[in-house]
Amino acid sequence: MMGSSASESAYRVLMGVLESRTGQTLSPSRIWRIEMSLKPVMQRHGIADLDALVAALVTSNSRQLLDDTVDAMLNNETYFYREYSVFDEIAATALERIREINKLRRRLTIWHCGVSTGQEAYSMAMLIAEQGAKWAGWQVDIVGTDVSHHAIGRARVGLYTQFEIQRGLPVQRMVRWFDQTEGGWLAKADIRRRIDFSVQNMLIDRPPLASPADLIFCRNLLLYFSAPMRQKAFARLRAMAAPQSFLVLGAGETVLGQTDQFVASPRLRGLYEPADQQVRSAAAA
Repeated sequence: MMGSSASESAYRVLMGVLESRTGQTLSPSRIWRIEMSLKPVMQRHGIADLDALVAALVTSNSRQLLDDTVDAMLNNETYFYREYSVFDEIAATALERIREINKLRRRLTIWHCGVSTGQEAYSMAMLIAEQGAKWAGWQVDIVGTDVSHHAIGRARVGLYTQFEIQRGLPVQRMVRWFDQTEGGWLAKADIRRRIDFSVQNMLIDRPPLASPADLIFCRNLLLYFSAPMRQKAFARLRAMAAPQSFLVLGAGETVLGQTDQFVASPRLRGLYEPADQQVRSAAAA
């Protein structure tokens, strides 16, 4: 059921704008939230209602209004060390396998696709920093991309509220890697400089990766794609992945029935590998 204060055509246009700009679709459970999500945008731009917003989007060439509208409709839910078991598996096993595979190149590339406000990328940056000597002499690239200008802007700054900093981040890590300021908790420069954040549409843009990704995070993003868009997204992820690499999806996601580009890792629970060349370690050889 559509909202009563706007025409159905306005909702259809807004959903079309979202899909054309991001590949994402709005589920019925999210459609009713459109008006509430867009209220701050309409207030900021002096627009009375959704019909007027749609008219402004059609007649105006304001890039800011379009960016603000799309940003407001996105779900930027994220937090530090989301699902600890996944990060434990990556730290203990996946990174060790990648170290073995890349020991001659001594290069590690991690891509966070749909990184939102950056907590996931900062979690990996802290994990790598805490492993210290293991990565001495290695080129480690951590790249975070998202379609949301607002989210990437926040990620680059690395400033989080008390609620955000406490959500998933243990106190010892909070104190070690963040400074408390008047505006919130600010990631220390040593962690911020380890990550390259940029605005990218994963379906269209090529992420700024200097080499194929050894580890790709794409968690709870593909849930919002239609089946054809999801297949296209998986193909893009495979194109950016190293032949022997790992893909991390959200807890409620799977590749089964979705794509033939990736398969569940036979050894690492919750991780996926390229179907055409699964990761093989020295131990498994």
